[in-house]
Amino acid sequence: MKKNVLLILAAFVFGVFVTACDDSTSKDATGKLKLELTDAPFPTDLVAEANVTINKIEIRKSGESEENPFVLLSEEERTFNLLTLSNGVTANLVDMEIEVGSYDLIRLYVTNAEIVLKDGTKYDLKVPSGAQTGIKIFIDPSVEVAGGLTAELLLDFNVSKSFVVQGNMDTPAGINGFIFKPTIKASNMSTAGRLVGTVFDAEQVGIEGVEVAIIAADTVYTTSFTGENGEYAVLGIDAGTYNVEYAKEGFESALVEGIVITAANQTVQDATLQAVVEDTTGGTEGE
Repeated sequence: MKKNVLLILAAFVFGVFVTACDDSTSKDATGKLKLELTDAPFPTDLVAEANVTINKIEIRKSGESEENPFVLLSEEERTFNLLTLSNGVTANLVDMEIEVGSYDLIRLYVTNAEIVLKDGTKYDLKVPSGAQTGIKIFIDPSVEVAGGLTAELLLDFNVSKSFVVQGNMDTPAGINGFIFKPTIKASNMSTAGRLVGTVFDAEQVGIEGVEVAIIAADTVYTTSFTGENGEYAVLGIDAGTYNVEYAKEGFESALVEGIVITAANQTVQDATLQAVVEDTTGGTEGE
């Protein structure tokens, strides 16, 4: 599978952990809410930073009849370089008590988005409505905060669709700018799991920069890229059966079929890629 050079970043991910405490004697029982932020690697050598500034986070309690059913989680302004968060690495956003109940929407207020190239060029991007009304991320199914139980919600910020390059991505001079179109998916971790593993070459050395594509019914569900040691981690995959394709220029692609993702669990899948070498007739063949 070839990389699309018009997409800069691949998979932006957020994680929410909700712990509810049992209090049968109080109708105002609360649980602890932890909100975390993560991202995934991206296939370019030109970008040094992908920064977003968040100054407010809210969550909506479903079924509330009052005019404002949103619960304020944070008003602290913080800036994150998403490229420092990859393959399961997270940054904590919120750690607080919250009422037990069902929650069906996150509202994220982004005041600034910025791309910095490795040559120092900066692009400040317009944030469509994110600073005024917040970016709405629906949670389906809703996340349940119940006394004595732990629920987990993962917000997957698809950065490959959210930061779109204008121009030619092959060189810094060819880039005319970026358009910021935030695309975020909420995965209820009670019905989702994670896929982790390592991609090796024929000598069993980890390969960096391999594209890992999770495929459901012939459609790419999400993608990630291996890190320095060939390791990868894809979070927030809905429970089910998938095919996974591993691809990098200079290697033969590998397809593993029938990988089962189990809710609230981790599936391990390694892969080995064979290097492609030129044959004497001008074609190519695997090593």
